[in-house]
Amino acid sequence: MEAVILILALLFVAFVALGVFASVKAVKAAKRGVDRTISQARRTVEDTTLRARSMGQMGVPGELAQLRVRLRTSMKATQDALHAGAAEDASLSESVALFERLSVHGRELDDDLRQMERDPDRARVAERLAGLRERTERITRSADSLRWAARDRARKFAEDDLTSLSEQIDVESGALRHWSTVDPQGEEPAGPAEAIEPPDPRQNVYPWQKPARQARPETTN
Repeated sequence: MEAVILILALLFVAFVALGVFASVKAVKAAKRGVDRTISQARRTVEDTTLRARSMGQMGVPGELAQLRVRLRTSMKATQDALHAGAAEDASLSESVALFERLSVHGRELDDDLRQMERDPDRARVAERLAGLRERTERITRSADSLRWAARDRARKFAEDDLTSLSEQIDVESGALRHWSTVDPQGEEPAGPAEAIEPPDPRQNVYPWQKPARQARPETTN
């Protein structure tokens, strides 16, 4: 009896522990989802603010905002293109890895540009603007190169598949049009009739022809 009670107690503890573990995982998953939503909303607001600032401000502040918009737009477009392509093309995994390394430099540059926007020393910021512009150009050029290479690869595969499909359809269409060599009921057409040779006239016996009588043997008296 004690053994049964012990087993039931262990099962109860195991079920409770399993329930707690599942609840913790669900809470963490929900928290990640909320954090992701908040991050996306914050990014959308920041991108909108940057675009408005890049068009509404003049001088150094406006150019810094333009650099940030260009950087973030290029990186986001490349990220979306690579991740979408990698889901169908495993060979893009190396490109994704390279982009992750490039993203480190992109985030560092974005942080530097954000700090330059808040720096009150406009003269010193203007001195560093040429270097920031060059870094932005190098990073966006690399991101654009990865993105367009992935798109060209996907387009080439799509064209090859379309070419192969068109060839198969042409073959099938040609096979369907070969109705002239097959009878509608599925029978093959009859071949040429064999020539009938006329009978040998020597072997023909007409009604008015009587067989010749055999000669009777002569009798002697």
